[in-house]
Amino acid sequence: MGREIKVVTENRKARHDYFIAETMEAGIALKGTEVKSLRAGRANLRDSYARVENGEVILYDMHISPYEQGNRYNHDPKRPRRLLLHREEIRRLIGKTREKGFALIPLKVYFTPRGWAKVELALAKGKKLYDKREDIAAREARREIEKAFRQRQKA
Repeated sequence: MGREIKVVTENRKARHDYFIAETMEAGIALKGTEVKSLRAGRANLRDSYARVENGEVILYDMHISPYEQGNRYNHDPKRPRRLLLHREEIRRLIGKTREKGFALIPLKVYFTPRGWAKVELALAKGKKLYDKREDIAAREARREIEKAFRQRQKA
């Protein structure tokens, strides 16, 4: 058994739609069949988000497919799941999310070498359409420069 992090799913669109201010690792409270589904890689973070409610951080709209051999013990695929953070971290998140425009967005779900399921949570600010266009233009410009440099190397 390897000692590396096994990434289950990533929210690739998050970095496109948000400015990531900071990231943190949070545990996630799961049921047995959810863990088995996650280990099989059957999860989706698209359109999921987290909120601080009553001193707890809750993850919404994360889809974990029902486990095939789970029969009656299966879970609701989109049920809200509690994220496990220290009290000080939660207090800090309450302060940050009250600021204008900050949201809690999950970036990826993975298993640690010890076998614990974790969520990489980002404190993010939404991008406007023109910000996304700037990113695309910068990426294309970088590609053009690299292409020209490679052609120059060949000559």
